[in-house]
Amino acid sequence: MGQQKMISVLWLACWISVAYSLHNRSRIVILVPVGEAVAISCPLLSSQQSNRNVTWYRNGSVIPLIADNYLRIHQRRNLLWLIPAKIEDSGFYECHIGNSETDGRELQVFENDDGLYFNKNAAYVQKLPLENNGNLVCPDLEYFESENSSLILQWSKAYSPGLFEDQRFRALEYILSINNVNESDKGIYVCQTTYTYMGKWYNVSRAINLITYASPLKLPQIIYPKNNSIEVELGSKVLIECNASGDTQEIFTAWEVNGTELEEFDDTLRVETYSHVSLSGKWIVGTKFNISVVKNKDYLTFLCFVWTPTFEGAAVYIMLQRPTKNIQGYLIGGLVSPILVILAAVLTYKIFKVDIVLWYRQSCQPLFRKEVSDGKLYDAYVVYPSNVANCMYSSDIFVLKVLPEVLEKQCGYNLFICGRDDLPGQAVITVVDEAIRLSRRVIIVLVPDSYSNKVQRDTNEQQIAIYNALIRDDIKVILILLDKIKDYANMPEPIKYLKQRHGVLIWKGDFSEQSQLATTKFWKNVRYRMPVRHSPPSLDHQLMPVTLTATWISEG
Repeated sequence: MGQQKMISVLWLACWISVAYSLHNRSRIVILVPVGEAVAISCPLLSSQQSNRNVTWYRNGSVIPLIADNYLRIHQRRNLLWLIPAKIEDSGFYECHIGNSETDGRELQVFENDDGLYFNKNAAYVQKLPLENNGNLVCPDLEYFESENSSLILQWSKAYSPGLFEDQRFRALEYILSINNVNESDKGIYVCQTTYTYMGKWYNVSRAINLITYASPLKLPQIIYPKNNSIEVELGSKVLIECNASGDTQEIFTAWEVNGTELEEFDDTLRVETYSHVSLSGKWIVGTKFNISVVKNKDYLTFLCFVWTPTFEGAAVYIMLQRPTKNIQGYLIGGLVSPILVILAAVLTYKIFKVDIVLWYRQSCQPLFRKEVSDGKLYDAYVVYPSNVANCMYSSDIFVLKVLPEVLEKQCGYNLFICGRDDLPGQAVITVVDEAIRLSRRVIIVLVPDSYSNKVQRDTNEQQIAIYNALIRDDIKVILILLDKIKDYANMPEPIKYLKQRHGVLIWKGDFSEQSQLATTKFWKNVRYRMPVRHSPPSLDHQLMPVTLTATWISEG
């Protein structure tokens, strides 16, 4: 094995030494590890001449290499393919166009060093000046890119893992950009990818030996581009420019796209060069061209090479990209719209809460009827002060006439009113306690004068009802005040507490027909605080107003 590798190295040295002497013209040597895929292009063809017929020969043979895709060595679309390459494939491959034009390329197939993925003696030499920005270019990959439509390239440095932990390194397609090249950057770099053919995967790699050097002269400084990208719309117009500054006017620039010159990429593009002296005395030299209508093929990377007679040069790129969609407006709209909807819903519910709840109860009433009984007999127990002298706020009329007519007849609720629904002779304490236990709500009717010093403050019934409302959390209280109270100072503390906890509804009705409709605001609020109706109202009395005459009022 060692002898075979030594022979490979000797073959490599031999081929490199004669690469520039054969056929009286310079030849490009292609270095490929054994077992990898190789594509060889004819130097006579440009990208605009790919339709010309080419015939390939090996090492001066008169027998052409045929175009059979199933052969390991075959011609395909004027390219010579070796899939995979073997040691014995090393040699010179000629391409013939017609009877007069002949050229070729040298191929050297070698084995990698033991335990490594490269051979340090078979690497492409590339040089970069110290203390400048430069690029390493992975050679001879454009044909694999066109075949696979996309090229995923990986860069690494021998004996130095974590290449991109150094922020000075940045990879873009087949270019490795290095900012501020220093002495420690020299060494072997490997770029590698994969190629699929006939259902099999093949490695494609190149080893590059970076040599750094100190430039004897001050190198030109590239002003623009800075290895950046610009976003352009399809069909729009764009100006692409590259310039540099230096102490002399002898600064040269050139464009390259996909490994070919700009004119070969698109012969409609017209390059314009310019130069002038800046205010600081430096020469500004540049080149630019316009793409009048951006097409799909133009979304590529344009390389700008800058060099001087004493400086081998540096390359920077500018990449055209499709503009990214501005999703900021969509994000803001997507975030704000739900918030506005929620705020509108909350505000609407706050304003129309009572109407919404009542509508919901009415719409879902069939569902509520199927609920398991809670064991209650009454929807509300009514507590009110009786025998109040001022007939304007007659609690007897309100409780015994208005409440039953509206809540029972129009709305279908079942009320327990002491003095109407209890049996004569029953103990008040027993009746009240049992009735409240069987009720879902307690309605306490208040009259302004009922808590003045001239009126008895509490009856046994009121005390029991208020006591149950205070100690039982499962029962809710509805406070109804007949007209406003100007001063709550004389109101008992339990009533004050219940008012603070449950609020109070103020009856401003005048016992007219309109004020006794269940659809008025006051009665909607009462119905909102009442439980969900468990039994339907009588159809004969549903939402029918109560007619009270002056005689009936006077009887109170």
